[in-house]
Amino acid sequence: MAEFIKIYEENPNPREIQRVVKCLRDGGLVIYPTDTVYGLGCDITNNRALERIAHIKGVKLAKANFSFICKDLSNLSDYVKQIDNSTFKLLKRSLPGPYTFILPGSNNLPTVFKKKKTVGIRVPDNCICTAIVEELGNPIVSTSIYDEDEVIEYTTDPELILEKWDKLVDIVIDGGYGDNIPSTVIDLTESEPVLIREGKGTTDII
Repeated sequence: MAEFIKIYEENPNPREIQRVVKCLRDGGLVIYPTDTVYGLGCDITNNRALERIAHIKGVKLAKANFSFICKDLSNLSDYVKQIDNSTFKLLKRSLPGPYTFILPGSNNLPTVFKKKKTVGIRVPDNCICTAIVEELGNPIVSTSIYDEDEVIEYTTDPELILEKWDKLVDIVIDGGYGDNIPSTVIDLTESEPVLIREGKGTTDII
């Protein structure tokens, strides 16, 4: 049974954030709010947790297209090859915000992702998310949670999320109603930015 923890975005309770982080460090899976849809995440350094997420999503871990949730751009050099000035300026202008940027992966990627040539980087504009990643000390590997409903692609009500995911995850954070529009995905691995998916973030930046 998952724990259901209420955390307020305006002022996340440090004790509750620490509970979430302890769960992540222990290999737990957490559903949490972002500035777009609710996400399912785990500690990037915990292989057992990564395997659990891959199993839930029905994908092979080595081929999974998960995003890395970072607190800011300071983690970039850990996982991304050196990028040029114009790319960095675009990132700095757009983040934190509702974007996933696909960037060339470096040799420092966690072992399970070593074969991946690219990595999706997210810095959500959400205080709960940021506080968790900051307290954890490294990124969260994340994927959006979908809804089988034909009309609503993403579940926005935390109580309904708990109902559905209760036996699959360890914590569901109630951070208020989520959005049902995902992040805008932009590929920055080529000479020009390429729009992969139009979502909540404006495409004017490219």
